[in-house]
Amino acid sequence: MPVIAPMPAARPARISNQRDGAEEAAAEGTSVDHLTETYRAHYRSLLGLAALLLDDTASCEDVVQEAFIRVHSARKRVRDPEKTLAYLRQTVVNLSRSALRRRILGLKLLSKPMPDMASAEEGAYDQLERDSLIKAMKGLQRRQREVLVLRYFADMTEAQVAEALGISLGSVKAYGSRGIAALRVAMEAPA
Repeated sequence: MPVIAPMPAARPARISNQRDGAEEAAAEGTSVDHLTETYRAHYRSLLGLAALLLDDTASCEDVVQEAFIRVHSARKRVRDPEKTLAYLRQTVVNLSRSALRRRILGLKLLSKPMPDMASAEEGAYDQLERDSLIKAMKGLQRRQREVLVLRYFADMTEAQVAEALGISLGSVKAYGSRGIAALRVAMEAPA
């Protein structure tokens, strides 16, 4: 024997009026066409809003597109179609904040590279060598010091040094050779 489901109780008929039409429209939320038109009309301003919060164009575009997708999927909750742009803006701001939080967290979790600095002992030793070199340079004759500074610290050629000091190329070679020999003696001598 077939099973027959009981008939639901009849509801009293409602008299429709203008207010019911407004409630039905509000219950539907924002239409897809209205949302799409709002998105197209305000895309650049939404992109500008994201750019104020984020630093690169690709992230801004991603945030704006994600905002459209989220508002589109929740369009029934947007009761007043006039507030569609406000919902889009707020979603862009919230997604931008989330993107920044993820970046900051990612930076915190990155492993920190080992510094390329020398240890404190090596730095102190380098400073001592530098001090002894400066002291030895001060002990050279004026021309020897000038030639060595221009040749090795200013990275000039011998011809450029000769021109800068107004001396011959042979004199530059002689002063340089004698200066280096004097530096060797001064640096090897016990302090």
